[in-house]
Amino acid sequence: MNQKENIKYVIFLSVIGAIGGFLFGYDVAVISGTIEQVSKQFALNNIATGWYVGCALIGSIVGVAFAGKISDILGRKWTMLLAATLFTISALGCMFVTSFEVLIWCRILGGMGIGVASIVSPLYISEVSPARFRGTLVTLYQLAITVGIVASYFANAQVLQWANTGHFDSQLLQFIFQDEHWRGMLGLCAVPSFLFFIIIFFIPESPRWQISKNNIIAAEKTLTRLFGESEALIQIENIKTSLLNKEKSDWRILFQKGYRTALFIGMSLAILGQFMGVNVIFYYGPIIFKEAGMASQGSLDFQIVIGVVNVLSTILGMYLVDKIGRKKLVYIGVTGMFVMLIAIGFYFSLAVNNPSILLYLIIGYIFFCAISICVVIWVLISEMYPVKVRGLAMSMAGFSLWIGSYLIGQLTPVLLESLSPAISFWIFAVMCIPYLLITYFFVPETTGKSLEEIEDIWIAH
Repeated sequence: MNQKENIKYVIFLSVIGAIGGFLFGYDVAVISGTIEQVSKQFALNNIATGWYVGCALIGSIVGVAFAGKISDILGRKWTMLLAATLFTISALGCMFVTSFEVLIWCRILGGMGIGVASIVSPLYISEVSPARFRGTLVTLYQLAITVGIVASYFANAQVLQWANTGHFDSQLLQFIFQDEHWRGMLGLCAVPSFLFFIIIFFIPESPRWQISKNNIIAAEKTLTRLFGESEALIQIENIKTSLLNKEKSDWRILFQKGYRTALFIGMSLAILGQFMGVNVIFYYGPIIFKEAGMASQGSLDFQIVIGVVNVLSTILGMYLVDKIGRKKLVYIGVTGMFVMLIAIGFYFSLAVNNPSILLYLIIGYIFFCAISICVVIWVLISEMYPVKVRGLAMSMAGFSLWIGSYLIGQLTPVLLESLSPAISFWIFAVMCIPYLLITYFFVPETTGKSLEEIEDIWIAH
């Protein structure tokens, strides 16, 4: 098979793997269009509303904790199948629940799917990709998340339009898409989830996992289709050697001098990134726009614009991350986020009452966020950790990220009502300052450095 055909197949498998990221983004953001109606229907207070938004993130933490072990036992393919199953059951369950308690459990199941997908989908992509394209192909997962976010906004807007103007012959459809249209918003995720479930059966298992289970014949077949016969044999020997020489990680290494600094940096940046407010826009965007005087349909339309900007900005960030360096991109992006957050705070403080101005400010904020921390964080922590502790350190950083995401989802309704939107956005702005200071004083510039050079930096610490 010629090189072009190989690359086409590699891209095909990477896109299939990235669908897990699409479902991740869809499930995270679809909640924004349902908060108001669910809160009214179940008479939720601010704490209960935050729990409705944040409960899926508890599931994500559980999914992240077990995804790696499950993928080592079942394989990458069947673990992605598990994620697709969780997404599908969650969506259908949310569509037909009869109580708030059952709705919470369905959201937690979807969150577990998010956690599993966030580990296994990038892992699968990395293990079927040639080294020279691996970085670019893995970032497809982050791009797919942004596409899933904007797709959920389009779906929410369409369902709301049906609810306002639609006429359904079926009582069931009228109940789901009109009378209690939040059910339709959450339930539509079942469509891409089930398609993901079906298509996984037509892709091969990760050849690296197959070799780890001594299934050499199947691995050789997959690698031959990907890279050609001669290259397949070379890769099989390299993977065998790598697995033979692989050292087991010891968590105590993380607390040795130098390494514990790297651990502190990764966990701090992961959790601070959530406290700078990006998920507030994705979770509570329609509510924020309604605070500014925008009607429900208009607020969802504005959310679509934000989602599209997020996708385009992520593509730009993918291009810039290797061009201008990780740290410089963080400086530019986080400084821009700080300015936009301060301006948004003043918008509410001065009661400007012009939603278009608010939209421009939030677009600016999303632009600076998407080109910097959303792209850089996982690239950065995957490079800056020494090889022998990378898996453990990234797991702990990921755990910090999900904890931060849960806290911001849980506490935002309380902040918006108790402290006002202006003060809430100024608090998010303040969180940008330690992010910049940690990056400036503690984060090494990893652009262009080998893993061995980066490890030497931490040993020097």
